[in-house]
Order: sequence, then C-alpha cells, then structure tokens
Amino acid sequence: MHFATFSSGEETFFGTITDGGAIALNDAFADHASLYDVVAAGEFDKLAGASQGQPVTHTDFQYEMVLPNAPRILCVGVNFPDRNAEYKDGSAQPKYMSLFPRFASGFTGHNRPLIRPPENHTLDYEGEVAIVIGKGGRRISQDDAYDHIAALTLCNEGTIRDWVRHAKFNVTQGKNWDRSGAIGPWLVPFTDAAQLDDARIITRVNGEVRQDDTLNRMTFPIRREIEYISTFMTLQPGDIIVTGTPTGAGARFDPPKYLKPGDVVEVEVEGIGTLRNGVEDEAV
Repeated sequence: MHFATFSSGEETFFGTITDGGAIALNDAFADHASLYDVVAAGEFDKLAGASQGQPVTHTDFQYEMVLPNAPRILCVGVNFPDRNAEYKDGSAQPKYMSLFPRFASGFTGHNRPLIRPPENHTLDYEGEVAIVIGKGGRRISQDDAYDHIAALTLCNEGTIRDWVRHAKFNVTQGKNWDRSGAIGPWLVPFTDAAQLDDARIITRVNGEVRQDDTLNRMTFPIRREIEYISTFMTLQPGDIIVTGTPTGAGARFDPPKYLKPGDVVEVEVEGIGTLRNGVEDEAV
C-alpha cells in the first residue's frame, strides 16, 4: 500500500493513495496531526487496517513532502564506487561514510516544482532511495538493521552546487535551499530485504537516463549505514536516512548539465514508484 501526505484546498491530510484517489485517515488517528506523528508513535502498521473499507475522500489533491515535519533527515554522500572517482581529486575510496543533515523545508512533494533560486543557477539532481526508521535504537547491528525500517520512499536530493563549496568542511548551505529537492510520492511499507538488496534506481531528466545503478553496489550498504549512524546517535521512529546517489549527476558532465525551468526529473525504483518534479524559478 501507499501512504502519503496530501493537500486539498486549504487543508492538509494524510492517508492511503489508491487507483481511484486518496483516502484521508486523519479522523482515524485523531491524536496525531501528521503522518510523521503516526510513524513516530510506532503506529505505522495500523494505517493499512484503518484504510480497509474506507471510501475515497479526495480525487483532486496535491502531494506534499511525505513527512513534512520530520525533524531529522540524514543524508549519505559519495556512496557508489564511481561517485568517488567523479570528484577527480585522486582520493582513495573513503573508509567511513560522508554524512550531512537536511531539513524538511528543503523538500517538496511529488509533481510539485523544484525551485531554482535567483542567487545561483547550479541546481542539480540526485536520485536516491530513502528509508524511514520505524523502531528506534542505539548501536544497532547490521544483522538487526532491517528490523528498524518501517518504510521506503524516494528522494531527489536537489543541490545548489556552487553553495556546497562555500566552506571547507561542510555542504549544508548547498543542500538546504527551500524546495530544492523532493521526497515522495509516498511511503511503501518495508516487508522484504529484496526491496532494497535487489533495487535498481534510475533518474531521468526530460526522458534521458542520467543515473542507473543498483543498491547492491553501494560502498556503504544500508545495513552499514544504520549500524554506523546509530553508533553516535540514537535513531528514533520517523528519522529519514537518504542513502546515496549513483554517478551521473549534472555537475559531473563536461560541461555541467544543471536543471533549468521547464525540465522534468524522474526518480524511479520498481516496487517503490516514481518521484516526478518539474523545475521553476523562484518568484521574487
């Protein structure tokens, strides 16, 4: 099943997405203001039961970032073998993963535009799988890591490239422009290791394949990501880990192929779905 955050008129809802439309489940979870709150309360598995037999409530709606109030989003950088080589700095494959935070305000939803700011036009795409933690923990072993995942979704980890170079030791500035990336369209329950171990991720720009790889080639597999991250911080239900992007981002072409208004980016993983976003300039 697919669970999403969506808006209709002036109201925001969460619930199930079906072929016929959306089923709002807010009334069934009156103690929770958002889909994030349901996950954080450890009640994600109750969503499917709550939607059984319920009629479609909305056929005209817009997707929002799937967990729009998620307070902790952690991203893994340079996580495919070819990605390290793209930097052309002669560095060896790193021993430890690169990590950086992103904030919910930097993401929009499926079928909503990525926003290119007037200050800089080096808006780039990065197609990735994101996992949502369902069971918290500290010092989680790789053998137990998958037991802590509640759901999967997709991320276009949009980046303003010039702004990741503003300082020597961080990329936070270039990674958190308002609505520069997207997460969605929905959450898919995680039920089987094959959903990740056999997953193939494809990113297209205007129909042209730019990224195409499989998660089993990750330098730091998702089991290792959970183990490593939970060593220094206690993972909590609702935390999002954006797991890494393959080679082929726009900045690595010569000349670079940055996004511009009118472009359409699609991130696709079979079994999860397709995250689609256009590109617009910010209205100022």
